[in-house]
Amino acid sequence: MEERRRRALRRSRVLLVERLRPEPLWEPLRERGVFTAAMLEELRSLGTRREQVRQLVIDLESRGQQAFPVFLLILRDTGQGELADALSEACGSLPSQPINLRPVELELSGEKRGKSESTVERLSIPVQDKNEQFRAPPAPAQGSAVDKSDQNLVYQLKADPCGHCLIINNIAFSPDSGLSTRTGSDVDCERLEKRFKSLCFRVQTLRDLKAQEINAKLRSLAQQDHSALDCCLVVILSHGCQTSHNQFPGGIYGTDGKSIPIEKIVKHFDGSNCPSLRGKPKLFFIQACGGDQKDQGFEVDCDSPEDETCRSSVESDATPFQAPLGNLDEPDAVASLPTPGDILVSYSTFPGFVSWRDKSSGSWYVETLDSVLKLHAHSEDLLTMLLRVANAVSAKGKFKQIPGCFNFLRKKFFFMCK
Repeated sequence: MEERRRRALRRSRVLLVERLRPEPLWEPLRERGVFTAAMLEELRSLGTRREQVRQLVIDLESRGQQAFPVFLLILRDTGQGELADALSEACGSLPSQPINLRPVELELSGEKRGKSESTVERLSIPVQDKNEQFRAPPAPAQGSAVDKSDQNLVYQLKADPCGHCLIINNIAFSPDSGLSTRTGSDVDCERLEKRFKSLCFRVQTLRDLKAQEINAKLRSLAQQDHSALDCCLVVILSHGCQTSHNQFPGGIYGTDGKSIPIEKIVKHFDGSNCPSLRGKPKLFFIQACGGDQKDQGFEVDCDSPEDETCRSSVESDATPFQAPLGNLDEPDAVASLPTPGDILVSYSTFPGFVSWRDKSSGSWYVETLDSVLKLHAHSEDLLTMLLRVANAVSAKGKFKQIPGCFNFLRKKFFFMCK
């Protein structure tokens, strides 16, 4: 979808939430191929009309070049022409910035280093303004000056194993979901399974779960007695999507094409739903994909080494949340929830940015995270290591990526090392 049309949807969101009647739209949207039946079922399952419309407007941005004109046509066909006129006017008042959002084949510059051709899954990347000044992440400090035995500053991990680690690895998706096979994800899964076992976690790996099965497994894990353990860790490797949220953006897909908000995943483990983990760190690592744009970055003067990872087998992985620009939805804003304590959610890419995965060596994020944990987990806290990951990943490749996290930990977290 062209950027001017995206902006028109965002500028008109309050009007659409107030006045759009979504029920007559569902069948035409399916018949014209804008959404799959599974996607529409997910939209219709949202509680109120306003919630359905809000999510519909968000999802339209990632449904390709024809989604906007088809949406206008359906509005007029269902007697809502005044909304179509308002969107057309908002779109016409903005400069055209066409961006090809459909899956395309990539030709990376230079000699190909892999045998397979590069393909692109859905991703969502807000390309940064070329005039925007580049700010590299601060260089992490070497080692740690913190006394690890200080209970006021550092979470105390003394149990062995220190906690449960659940890895959900979704690779093959149902044909009617419209989601591609995530080749290379097994490499990520095996890498993290070995790493977290070496960091004293009791690791369980599950593959290709539907949305309901993911929810059930997370609920089951949260309901276990963690009293004798010191923390809990969840890793999800899957496709992703945009969702409405209060605290944690983005969502992940089950293999049936139904989405689960990250916020719902985290909520299973908060103080009210998992009392035996109160005051203990809960860590979430999300490698997810979705959306349709590619960020080629911008030229900067820096001392970053020339990256050598632009292989022809690179595919995309992204968490496609992109916050609306400006003050667009205040009349329909959702009240915020109390800040969750002792929780950290690490995304393979900061919401709205691209995340890449290599077919043979796995995702840039997981590959880098594993390497950083191997080298520095014995001496550095988690946040310092995540800075290292962000710094290393941001220097990779022709198309750019930077991981990010939402941190509500109250203390520094150091892994146990065998």
